[in-house]
Amino acid sequence: MRIGRSIFKIVLIIATFVILLSVDSTSYAQDGLLVGTDISVSVDSAIYSKYVWRGFKLDDDPVFQNGLTVDGHGFSLNIWGSMDIDNSDELNSDEFDYTLDYTYEADKYSLSIGHIWYTFPPSDAKSTELYIGGSLNTLLSPSLTWFHDYGDEEDGGGDGDYVVLSLSHSVPVADSGTMFDFGGSLAYNNELFIAGSGGDVSLSAGFTIPLSSKSSFVPTISYSMPYGDMEDEADGAQDSEFFAGLTVSFEL
Repeated sequence: MRIGRSIFKIVLIIATFVILLSVDSTSYAQDGLLVGTDISVSVDSAIYSKYVWRGFKLDDDPVFQNGLTVDGHGFSLNIWGSMDIDNSDELNSDEFDYTLDYTYEADKYSLSIGHIWYTFPPSDAKSTELYIGGSLNTLLSPSLTWFHDYGDEEDGGGDGDYVVLSLSHSVPVADSGTMFDFGGSLAYNNELFIAGSGGDVSLSAGFTIPLSSKSSFVPTISYSMPYGDMEDEADGAQDSEFFAGLTVSFEL
Protein backbone atom coordinates (compact mmCIF):
# COMPACT_ATOMS: atom_id res chain seq x y z
CA MET A 1 0.00 0.00 0.00
CA ARG A 2 2.82 2.40 0.91
CA ILE A 3 4.64 1.64 -2.38
CA GLY A 4 1.50 2.32 -4.41
CA ARG A 5 0.89 5.58 -2.55
CA SER A 6 4.48 6.71 -3.14
CA ILE A 7 4.29 5.90 -6.88
CA PHE A 8 1.04 7.89 -7.19
CA LYS A 9 2.65 10.90 -5.48
CA ILE A 10 5.74 10.75 -7.70
CA VAL A 11 3.60 10.58 -10.86
CA LEU A 12 1.51 13.53 -9.62
CA ILE A 13 4.64 15.58 -8.93
CA ILE A 14 6.17 14.88 -12.33
CA ALA A 15 2.89 15.69 -14.10
CA THR A 16 2.52 18.98 -12.23
CA PHE A 17 6.05 20.11 -13.09
CA VAL A 18 5.65 19.12 -16.75
CA ILE A 19 2.40 21.08 -17.01
CA LEU A 20 3.88 24.19 -15.42
CA LEU A 21 7.04 24.05 -17.49
CA SER A 22 5.18 23.43 -20.76
CA VAL A 23 2.73 26.33 -20.44
CA ASP A 24 3.71 29.11 -22.83
CA SER A 25 3.05 31.94 -20.42
CA THR A 26 4.27 34.52 -22.94
CA SER A 27 0.91 34.11 -24.64
CA TYR A 28 -0.71 35.55 -21.53
CA ALA A 29 1.37 38.71 -21.70
CA GLN A 30 -0.93 40.12 -24.38
CA ASP A 31 -3.95 37.84 -24.09
CA GLY A 32 -3.95 37.39 -20.33
CA LEU A 33 -6.74 35.49 -18.70
CA LEU A 34 -7.47 38.44 -16.38
CA VAL A 35 -6.69 41.38 -18.67
CA GLY A 36 -8.86 44.40 -17.84
CA THR A 37 -9.14 43.48 -14.16
CA ASP A 38 -7.11 44.27 -11.05
CA ILE A 39 -7.03 40.59 -10.12
CA SER A 40 -4.03 38.30 -10.59
CA VAL A 41 -3.64 34.56 -10.10
CA SER A 42 -0.37 32.75 -9.47
CA VAL A 43 0.53 29.12 -8.85
CA ASP A 44 3.70 27.47 -7.63
CA SER A 45 4.91 23.91 -7.15
CA ALA A 46 7.97 22.94 -5.13
CA ILE A 47 9.93 19.92 -3.96
CA TYR A 48 11.93 20.22 -0.72
CA SER A 49 14.40 17.72 0.69
CA LYS A 50 12.64 17.99 4.07
CA TYR A 51 9.91 20.12 5.64
CA VAL A 52 11.18 22.66 8.20
CA TRP A 53 8.71 25.24 9.54
CA ARG A 54 9.63 27.94 12.06
CA GLY A 55 12.55 25.86 13.29
CA PHE A 56 10.48 22.67 13.63
CA LYS A 57 11.36 19.67 11.44
CA LEU A 58 7.91 18.49 10.43
CA ASP A 59 9.16 15.86 7.99
CA ASP A 60 12.58 14.31 7.33
CA ASP A 61 11.40 12.96 3.96
CA PRO A 62 11.15 14.96 0.71
CA VAL A 63 7.85 16.85 0.39
CA PHE A 64 5.83 18.20 -2.52
CA GLN A 65 4.24 21.61 -1.89
CA ASN A 66 1.73 23.52 -4.05
CA GLY A 67 0.20 26.96 -3.72
CA LEU A 68 -2.51 28.98 -5.47
CA THR A 69 -2.87 32.72 -4.78
CA VAL A 70 -5.54 35.14 -5.97
CA ASP A 71 -4.72 38.87 -5.48
CA GLY A 72 -6.85 41.94 -6.01
CA HIS A 73 -7.46 45.37 -4.50
CA GLY A 74 -5.07 44.71 -1.63
CA PHE A 75 -6.70 41.40 -0.68
CA SER A 76 -5.26 37.97 -1.34
CA LEU A 77 -6.43 34.40 -0.81
CA ASN A 78 -3.87 31.61 -0.72
CA ILE A 79 -4.53 27.88 -0.73
CA TRP A 80 -1.44 25.82 0.07
CA GLY A 81 -0.68 22.16 0.60
CA SER A 82 2.25 19.96 1.56
CA MET A 83 2.45 16.25 0.79
CA ASP A 84 4.96 13.70 2.08
CA ILE A 85 6.55 12.03 -0.96
CA ASP A 86 8.32 9.06 0.59
CA ASN A 87 6.81 8.57 4.06
CA SER A 88 9.77 6.42 5.16
CA ASP A 89 10.11 8.08 8.57
CA GLU A 90 7.60 8.24 11.44
CA LEU A 91 6.44 11.74 10.49
CA ASN A 92 3.35 12.28 8.34
CA SER A 93 3.28 15.97 7.49
CA ASP A 94 0.42 16.15 4.95
CA GLU A 95 -1.13 19.59 5.41
CA PHE A 96 -3.57 22.05 3.82
CA ASP A 97 -3.64 25.74 4.78
CA TYR A 98 -5.83 28.67 3.81
CA THR A 99 -4.70 32.30 4.22
CA LEU A 100 -6.74 35.47 3.84
CA ASP A 101 -4.67 38.66 3.78
CA TYR A 102 -5.11 42.40 3.34
CA THR A 103 -2.03 44.50 2.55
CA TYR A 104 -1.87 48.27 2.30
CA GLU A 105 1.04 49.44 0.17
CA ALA A 106 2.63 52.89 0.18
CA ASP A 107 5.80 54.16 -1.49
CA LYS A 108 8.13 53.34 1.39
CA TYR A 109 6.26 50.75 3.42
CA SER A 110 3.47 48.20 3.50
CA LEU A 111 1.21 46.93 6.28
CA SER A 112 -0.51 43.53 6.37
CA ILE A 113 -3.14 41.81 8.46
CA GLY A 114 -4.43 38.32 7.93
CA HIS A 115 -5.69 34.99 9.16
CA ILE A 116 -4.45 31.43 8.56
CA TRP A 117 -6.42 28.20 8.88
CA TYR A 118 -4.18 25.14 9.31
CA THR A 119 -5.47 21.61 8.71
CA PHE A 120 -3.62 18.29 9.08
CA PRO A 121 -5.68 15.47 7.47
CA PRO A 122 -3.60 12.49 8.76
CA SER A 123 -4.42 13.34 12.38
CA ASP A 124 -7.58 15.44 11.93
CA ALA A 125 -5.72 18.23 13.75
CA LYS A 126 -6.27 21.92 13.03
CA SER A 127 -5.29 25.37 14.21
CA THR A 128 -6.06 29.04 13.58
CA GLU A 129 -3.74 32.02 13.56
CA LEU A 130 -3.96 35.80 13.27
CA TYR A 131 -1.05 37.93 12.12
CA ILE A 132 -0.09 41.56 11.60
CA GLY A 133 3.09 42.89 10.10
CA GLY A 134 4.88 45.61 8.23
CA SER A 135 7.78 45.97 5.83
CA LEU A 136 9.95 48.77 4.46
CA ASN A 137 10.62 49.23 0.74
CA THR A 138 14.31 49.89 1.20
CA LEU A 139 17.65 48.08 1.24
CA LEU A 140 17.28 44.48 2.55
CA SER A 141 13.46 44.87 2.61
CA PRO A 142 13.16 44.51 6.41
CA SER A 143 9.86 43.13 7.69
CA LEU A 144 8.49 42.40 11.15
CA THR A 145 5.45 40.12 11.66
CA TRP A 146 3.63 38.93 14.78
CA PHE A 147 1.63 35.69 14.60
CA HIS A 148 -0.83 34.72 17.33
CA ASP A 149 -2.04 31.12 17.24
CA TYR A 150 -5.27 30.81 19.21
CA GLY A 151 -6.06 27.23 18.23
CA ASP A 152 -7.17 24.84 20.96
CA GLU A 153 -4.25 22.59 21.92
CA GLU A 154 -6.63 19.64 22.31
CA ASP A 155 -7.44 19.99 18.59
CA GLY A 156 -3.78 20.40 17.59
CA GLY A 157 -3.54 24.18 17.97
CA GLY A 158 -0.40 26.04 18.98
CA ASP A 159 -1.90 28.52 21.49
CA GLY A 160 1.19 30.76 21.41
CA ASP A 161 2.99 33.64 19.71
CA TYR A 162 5.68 33.90 17.05
CA VAL A 163 7.46 37.13 16.08
CA VAL A 164 9.88 37.18 13.15
CA LEU A 165 12.23 39.82 11.72
CA SER A 166 13.20 39.08 8.11
CA LEU A 167 15.72 40.57 5.67
CA SER A 168 16.15 39.79 1.98
CA HIS A 169 17.91 41.10 -1.11
CA SER A 170 18.32 40.16 -4.76
CA VAL A 171 21.25 40.87 -7.08
CA PRO A 172 21.14 40.59 -10.91
CA VAL A 173 23.43 37.96 -12.45
CA ALA A 174 25.02 39.75 -15.42
CA ASP A 175 22.39 40.50 -18.12
CA SER A 176 20.80 37.06 -18.02
CA GLY A 177 17.65 38.12 -16.18
CA THR A 178 18.55 35.68 -13.41
CA MET A 179 18.61 37.01 -9.85
CA PHE A 180 20.73 35.79 -6.96
CA ASP A 181 18.51 35.89 -3.85
CA PHE A 182 19.62 35.72 -0.24
CA GLY A 183 18.00 36.44 3.08
CA GLY A 184 17.62 35.54 6.70
CA SER A 185 15.34 35.82 9.69
CA LEU A 186 15.48 35.95 13.47
CA ALA A 187 12.37 34.71 15.26
CA TYR A 188 11.10 34.55 18.83
CA ASN A 189 8.70 31.79 19.86
CA ASN A 190 6.60 32.12 23.02
CA GLU A 191 4.81 28.84 23.82
CA LEU A 192 3.93 28.09 20.19
CA PHE A 193 4.06 24.27 20.18
CA ILE A 194 6.64 24.47 22.99
CA ALA A 195 6.18 24.86 26.75
CA GLY A 196 8.67 27.71 27.18
CA SER A 197 10.25 30.28 24.88
CA GLY A 198 13.02 30.31 22.33
CA GLY A 199 13.12 30.73 18.59
CA ASP A 200 15.06 30.08 15.43
CA VAL A 201 17.50 31.71 13.05
CA SER A 202 17.26 30.92 9.35
CA LEU A 203 19.43 31.68 6.31
CA SER A 204 18.66 31.02 2.66
CA ALA A 205 20.17 31.56 -0.77
CA GLY A 206 19.11 30.72 -4.30
CA PHE A 207 18.47 31.88 -7.84
CA THR A 208 15.34 33.11 -9.58
CA ILE A 209 15.71 31.95 -13.18
CA PRO A 210 13.10 33.28 -15.65
CA LEU A 211 11.55 30.68 -17.90
CA SER A 212 9.31 33.21 -19.66
CA SER A 213 7.76 36.59 -18.95
CA LYS A 214 5.35 35.01 -16.45
CA SER A 215 7.15 31.98 -15.07
CA SER A 216 10.35 31.21 -13.19
CA PHE A 217 12.42 28.39 -11.75
CA VAL A 218 13.89 28.85 -8.25
CA PRO A 219 16.48 26.50 -6.69
CA THR A 220 17.27 27.30 -3.04
CA ILE A 221 19.27 26.05 -0.09
CA SER A 222 18.40 26.93 3.51
CA TYR A 223 19.71 26.52 7.03
CA SER A 224 17.60 26.61 10.19
CA MET A 225 19.06 26.88 13.70
CA PRO A 226 16.88 26.75 16.86
CA TYR A 227 17.78 28.38 20.17
CA GLY A 228 16.43 28.50 23.72
CA ASP A 229 13.66 26.06 24.58
CA MET A 230 13.30 25.21 20.89
CA GLU A 231 16.48 23.12 21.09
CA ASP A 232 16.01 21.96 24.69
CA GLU A 233 15.71 18.15 24.67
CA ALA A 234 13.04 18.43 27.36
CA ASP A 235 10.94 20.87 25.33
CA GLY A 236 11.20 21.63 21.60
CA ALA A 237 14.00 19.10 20.98
CA GLN A 238 14.86 20.57 17.56
CA ASP A 239 18.23 20.44 15.79
CA SER A 240 19.88 22.63 13.17
CA GLU A 241 18.85 21.59 9.67
CA PHE A 242 20.07 22.07 6.10
CA PHE A 243 17.50 21.59 3.34
CA ALA A 244 17.11 22.38 -0.35
CA GLY A 245 14.21 23.12 -2.67
CA LEU A 246 13.20 23.48 -6.33
CA THR A 247 10.22 25.71 -7.16
CA VAL A 248 8.40 26.48 -10.40
CA SER A 249 6.17 29.58 -10.30
CA PHE A 250 3.68 30.79 -12.90
CA GLU A 251 1.48 33.89 -13.04
CA LEU A 252 -1.73 34.02 -15.07
